[in-house]
Amino acid sequence: MSNHHADHIYPEVKSLRTLFIIGTAGSGKSLFTGAYAEWLKGQKQNVATLNLDPGAIDLPYTPDIDIREWINLYDLMEDYQLGPNGAMILASDLIANEAESIREEVENLEPDILVVDTPGQMEVFAFRASGPFIVKEIGEEEKAIVYLFDSVFSSNPLNYVSNLFLSAAVYNRFFTPQINVLSKCDLIPREKVDQIVDWSASPLKLEDAIERELHGDKRLLSRDLMRAIYRLGLRFLLIPVSAKTYEGMVNVNAAIERVLAAGDRYTIE
Repeated sequence: MSNHHADHIYPEVKSLRTLFIIGTAGSGKSLFTGAYAEWLKGQKQNVATLNLDPGAIDLPYTPDIDIREWINLYDLMEDYQLGPNGAMILASDLIANEAESIREEVENLEPDILVVDTPGQMEVFAFRASGPFIVKEIGEEEKAIVYLFDSVFSSNPLNYVSNLFLSAAVYNRFFTPQINVLSKCDLIPREKVDQIVDWSASPLKLEDAIERELHGDKRLLSRDLMRAIYRLGLRFLLIPVSAKTYEGMVNVNAAIERVLAAGDRYTIE
């Protein structure tokens, strides 16, 4: 039997690639989710979006699968006499109960790529038991985390090091291939974007900025945190992107290809 006939009888089974978009509140997760999904569609990719934020009011994209169909944050507030934060914590735990329903929805859509927009308050997803459970249950074998560094917030060394620490903590929680993205780059000057990317590429340049721009305890703590993170062998090479202009989407895609090809490695080299 020829290879041609064998290919016809045994078609290649495509694996689902799942990307979890994580970042601090206001870092642009929903904007990135919508823009990256649109960019992928422009590349003729079969992509689906999943909103995991039950408290989202007005999303900048229309999710293909929406946790709000199962969990209503405002009903939880009323039913359990909770404030917004308490309801969000309860909702994040309830999402885990819907993992099977979400998987069924994904299987019905049959996408090649699933882009998952995680809750606005990062800690309720990344630092509760439900987050890693959801990543394990929803994500197939090919999965990665895209961690967003808010460019406006990360414009000074103190805040940048804080974001480094959070990114390392997210990796420690999920131990999943991860890339780091500098979001909302259209909102800050180009030279500032280049400076932050330089910090991510060179610990020496970051330490120089810490010594130059910070003083006292802030300088000591930032320097020691930075050194501790780099001693772990973690790399944080940032990819600048803009959801408004689509800048950097091709580089994000290439980085995802690299980390998935490398398996569990954290670096994107």
